[in-house]
Amino acid sequence: MADALDHLVRGIVDHPERVRVDVRDTPRGEVLEVRVHPSDLGRVIGRGGRTASSLRTLVSSLAENGRVRVDVVDTDGEPEGDA
Repeated sequence: MADALDHLVRGIVDHPERVRVDVRDTPRGEVLEVRVHPSDLGRVIGRGGRTASSLRTLVSSLAENGRVRVDVVDTDGEPEGDA
């Protein structure tokens, strides 16, 4: 699931090398956290959140049990890593 989301997000950003999708397991299901270059954040969220909503819909439909949440994480202020 994370690989599919990673592929989708890399296709819409200007800095695909800075895309990172982290997977967290929670009691309520899996959480996919999407991190992108700060200048790509608006592109991933989209006008009125439409792009982020579409990504969530696609991932939910691909999920076998439907218990997957997608969070777009604002990385401003986070230290830059090697990712």
